[in-house]
Amino acid sequence: MSPGGTRIDHDIILDIVPRGAKVLDLGCGDGSLLEKLIRKKEVRGSGIEISDEGVRACIAKGLPVLQGDIDLGLRDYPDRSFDYIILNQTLQAVKKPDVVMEEMLRVGEKAVVGFPNFAYWKMRMFLLLHGRMPKTEFLPYNWFDTPNIHFCSIEDFDAYCEKYGLRVERRIYLSNDRGGRVLKGVRPNLFAESAVYLLSRQ
Repeated sequence: MSPGGTRIDHDIILDIVPRGAKVLDLGCGDGSLLEKLIRKKEVRGSGIEISDEGVRACIAKGLPVLQGDIDLGLRDYPDRSFDYIILNQTLQAVKKPDVVMEEMLRVGEKAVVGFPNFAYWKMRMFLLLHGRMPKTEFLPYNWFDTPNIHFCSIEDFDAYCEKYGLRVERRIYLSNDRGGRVLKGVRPNLFAESAVYLLSRQ
């Protein structure tokens, strides 16, 4: 969390997305990020969420949301129908990340992807010392009740982008230490707890 109780990843995404952009938030959860984008950046935003709880929370906030499974693709949306597609803290929970990523950059001009870094040093150390699956703010679940099924590191994601010809326009590495901050230093795969990427097609 950053000062004032806001999430640092949300702050970064708010900085990336320009005012007035047309935005689709995939796996929008309770709509907290979408609400901030609409209120603070005046985006023309909508969301897709699979859970009943999340959809109800979005509706209670007056947010435009559809209930749907993004693993099935975004076939109801034509090519380039949004300026930005957002997938924040959801990549690790989808069954078909390759399908979701492909669809994001078909439907949107740019994609913003935020994900936890499973190679973060505290996670490595916890697994080494305790022999049990680690938990963090971004990965707070037990192994038996987690919705997360695809764990990746920053290096894994970089390799994916290179393999599939995705242009990385920005990489922002984040730590939750000291109230949440952007990391500027060496070896982000070891020291970043999460990352936010801005992507487009090459």
